Amino acid sequence: MLVCWYCFDGSIAHSSFRSMFKAPEHQVAGHLASDGKLGPLVDDSGRFYKPLQSDGRGSKELAFYETFSSDTRVPDNIRRFFPVFYGSQLLEASNGSGLCLHLVLQDIVSGRTNPSIMDVKIGSRTWYPGASDDYIKKCLDKDGRTTTVSLGFRIAGLQLYEGEESGFWKPGRKEVQSFTVDNVRSVLRRFVSSSSSIGNEKPDCSFAPSIYGGSAGILEQLLELKAWFEDQTIYHFHSCSLLILFDKESVLKGSTPVAEIKLIDFAHVLEGKGVIDHNFLGGLCSLIKFVSDVLSDSKESSITANVESEKPHVCTSNGNCV
Repeated sequence: MLVCWYCFDGSIAHSSFRSMFKAPEHQVAGHLASDGKLGPLVDDSGRFYKPLQSDGRGSKELAFYETFSSDTRVPDNIRRFFPVFYGSQLLEASNGSGLCLHLVLQDIVSGRTNPSIMDVKIGSRTWYPGASDDYIKKCLDKDGRTTTVSLGFRIAGLQLYEGEESGFWKPGRKEVQSFTVDNVRSVLRRFVSSSSSIGNEKPDCSFAPSIYGGSAGILEQLLELKAWFEDQTIYHFHSCSLLILFDKESVLKGSTPVAEIKLIDFAHVLEGKGVIDHNFLGGLCSLIKFVSDVLSDSKESSITANVESEKPHVCTSNGNCV
């Protein structure tokens, strides 16, 4: 296979080697490389190959990564919330249509055995200034049918590892798009609950303190990202997604889970021009509120359970103790 590497300086390096590409096993949203369709690929080295989208979207995303990767205005603690960018590569498209230019990115789930993943599209407005009327109409229709407008974010896809017997819970696209506000609240709870409580009306959120909470938990990462968006006026992130992921299996085995967030999908990023990105910031704040509520509920439930277990036994005159 002839592979062409497009370097940062614009030159092209050629190398000939055989590489095993495959469709991502844990992709929860977006275009899938299956049934003859064009979609992303991964390899065994921990890299993710995303084909450039048509209509200029792919070239815009490539331009964003090239700019962002060398933008000294972005602090290192924020850069960690974005996939590592390795450049672009020309390789055979997944749909067999021939050579296609791909973004070469960090495979975020590489090294994780059974990751639980949630794709959250941020912002109450997913269309971008300058978009065509047809595109804006399409976005308005979809935004209105989901929680995008009401919450400032929507769940675009997810998979939840429930254990060896049950495997993954991975609702279909239509089910996810029909999620109401209550459904979103329930999913955020179920995402960090024990398998035994999944079927209950109110999942136990027993893993919330170790996944959402703590100094390195999801909530702290979201707050760190929020602090940057409260000040940054460099970029406006339209129709971007935020991935939340962790290894539930490690939690079940008593190990410390590696929970993290990553921003993805940058085909519609525009220059901030000195203005705060209130659309993204508002959606991010809304998500933070929902995650905080789940964490608070889990702490209250834990306190209640401890109080109940510590209640003294009261014995009646007939010898019965309660």
